[in-house]
Parts: sequence; structure tokens; C-alpha cells
Amino acid sequence: MIIIIYSETNSGSIASNLGLPEYSYYFVLKEFRPVLEQIGIVVAVSDPAREVDDIYRSAKAHGESCVFLSFSPPHKTVVDLICPTIPVFAWEFSTLPNEVWFGEPRHDWRYVFDKVGSAITHSVFTADSVRQAMTPAFPVASIPAPVWDRFTALREKLSIANYPGGVDLHVAGTVIDSRTVDLSPYSVPRRRDPKPDLVRPPALARREPVKVHIDGVVYTSVFNPYDGRKNWYDMISAFCWAFRDVEDATLVLKLTHHDVRIGIDNLLENVYKLTPFKCRILLIHGYLSDADYESLVSATTYVLNTSHGEGQCLPLMEFMSCGKPAIAPRNTAMADYIDNDNAFVLDSNTEPSHWPHDPRQAYRTLRYRIDWGTLLAAYKDSYRVARQEPDKYWQMAEHAVRRLQLHCSRAVIKERLLAFFAAHPRMNEGDVAKVAEKVAEKITT
Repeated sequence: MIIIIYSETNSGSIASNLGLPEYSYYFVLKEFRPVLEQIGIVVAVSDPAREVDDIYRSAKAHGESCVFLSFSPPHKTVVDLICPTIPVFAWEFSTLPNEVWFGEPRHDWRYVFDKVGSAITHSVFTADSVRQAMTPAFPVASIPAPVWDRFTALREKLSIANYPGGVDLHVAGTVIDSRTVDLSPYSVPRRRDPKPDLVRPPALARREPVKVHIDGVVYTSVFNPYDGRKNWYDMISAFCWAFRDVEDATLVLKLTHHDVRIGIDNLLENVYKLTPFKCRILLIHGYLSDADYESLVSATTYVLNTSHGEGQCLPLMEFMSCGKPAIAPRNTAMADYIDNDNAFVLDSNTEPSHWPHDPRQAYRTLRYRIDWGTLLAAYKDSYRVARQEPDKYWQMAEHAVRRLQLHCSRAVIKERLLAFFAAHPRMNEGDVAKVAEKVAEKITT
């Protein structure tokens, strides 16, 4: 079986595309690839319109089944290929785009699904949305990125290790610590100037590798500061109010964008408005080695998400796979793995919104708004559990590992992919069944 894969962002462009629209599809593709390689021969392409059908014809000439997995939003998926095409995409809004603008019919995702005939998404929420837009029998599968196995070694290390004194991180980039940075320049809106040297705050001028120590009860969130869906203002404001007089509570914000100078400005302006407080806010922008990323996970007490919705949220899944309980809402994709046994669940309600790639910003859908009061309570309750109820904390940690194993381990994802391929109307079911038998034999031996 030949499995063709594609993402607009690749290993050569990810550094410059980090934080731009659809950049995360590259990371999703990377997580899927080891599982796909257990199922068939994986071929990556850079130009689907020119390459895919040639590979498909060659595969068929040699008696091989072939499928094209486009890790792209539907409106950027190539249609009208001879090769069976399956868009693999994330989505977190209540409705799918169902209108056309700029004369591009693919902006109506129903047009794309009608052309390709099937889809893979990463949550039950989105799969249900596709069926509502198409038909109840439309072939769509909920298959999240298989991240759980990648953290096996770290899970084993964390199960026997304890870090009462905290950990040190070495950051090749920018670190801003609320306990050491002068926030007074952010008391008034900063001047916006197209010349980067004039808008860069002094704290951002230091670019050499820096060591930072993290300890206490640590709340970590990984997000793009320019993504309004991440709702970082509620995250920060509730943290500062909950821990205004608590010195050993730390909020770590790991920022993912190739250029966050203005984004950090906006963050620090809002942090200044919340002063004075005794808790600590740590902004990290820059490269972390695998070892330092593991140290960040190790130091983390709770992983944090206050977004308006998620297509799957890889960082949340990664930290929970390592046994880190969460503070998060139970909606959109997060409803598949967040529960009261592994998280402090935030209440949320729907509010009007627009599809993120719609230039009209017309209200056509709904997103989720966090209940700020439950976020405040979750911070306080989680701190109490971490400090006073260690048995309950470790029960939550163990449940997080087990729940994520069932949700996004390679064994689970492989099984779902094989079932989906076998049922695909344009693929040779016999070939897929043979591959499944070979994989099963390899596992047993």
C-alpha cells in the first residue's frame, strides 16, 4: 500500500512559518508518519497537483493500492485528482464554512467533501459537524495525532523522579520574568513603529542562551500569542487574582511564533495592569532542546488551556500523556479526553464568532467562552490539591496517562486508520486487510 502525504509547511519552512496559519499541520503530519509507515510505504510530496497522480498510476500498475492524505484544511486541499484523496484537518467551531468568497468554491467545505468523498479529523465534535453538513452516512473518522508513545521514556522517568527544588531550563531565545523585568514602560500603550529596533523592549534585546530556574506549583501553557482563540487574557488575569499573595505559584507561557515582539508587548501591557502580585509569570520565546522541553514538562504541575475551542491541542495532549493533570474546558476536541478525573474542568458557553480564514469576519458560527469564575476556582482548588492532597494529585496524573493512552496511542490510531482505509469505497479492501494481518503478526512476535 502506498500512502502519499503532504503538508504546506515542511521541515525546510517550519522555522519561518511558526505561528502562521496552518503551521501546526506539519507537526500533526510528523506524529502520524510513524504509524503510517507501519501500514504502508509512505511517500511525501511537495506539489500534490503535479506529483500525486503520477505516483498513483505507478502504484496501480504494480498492483498496489494508493491513497493521498492531505494534511491541510479542506479549502487548501487539491480536488479532482485521480488518486483517492483524504483531507486530514482540525476544526473547533460549531459550523463548517458553507459559503464562497473570492470566487473560490473550496471555501465552501461541502464542495470539497463532495469531490473527495471522505475526510479524517481529530475529534468526535468535528466529525459530527461534518456529518451535519453532509449526510449522516458521510465517511469521516475521528483520529487524533498519536503523541502518547513518544513520551514513554519521560513517563518512566517522572514516575520515579521528584523535583522538589525545581529544574533549570536553557533557553536559546527570550525569557521575561515578572520578578525581574521592569514593567513600568507598559503603564501606557507602547508606540508602534515599523522599525523593529525602535519597538523592541529592552527585555527582548538579550538573545544569548539564558538559564532560568522554575519551581513551586507550576502552571504551563503553550500557545501562539497572536491566536485570539487561545484566550490568554483570561488565563493571566485569573492567575494573578487567584495567587496575588502566593509566592510559589508560577505561570509559564511558552510562546510559539517566529516573531513575537508585538505579541509580547501586548502580553506585558496586560500583565502590568494586574500588578501588584506576588505570584510569578514567566514568558519563554525561543528554542528548547528536547532535554529542556522534557525539563519544562517535568517542572510542570498542571498543563493549562483556556481557549475558545480546540481542533485537538497537541501541547495539552503531550503534557497529559506525561501524567500532568489539566485545567481546561470540556468542549470541542478536548471533550474526547478531558474529564473530572484528570482535570479541573472549566465551564463554558457558546458565543457568536466567525470562521478564522473568512476575510469578511462575518458571524456565521459559534465558539466557546470560558466562565472566568470557574477558572479562578480551578486555580485555587488545583493549588490546594498540589500542596495538601498529594494522593489525589497522583490519582489525577495516573488517570491522565491512561485516558490519553486510549485516546492517542499509536496502537489505537493504527487500528482506526486501518478500519477507515478498509471501508474506503475507492481502496482495495483486500490489500488493507493483508497489511493489517502483517502488522498483527509483527506485534505478536
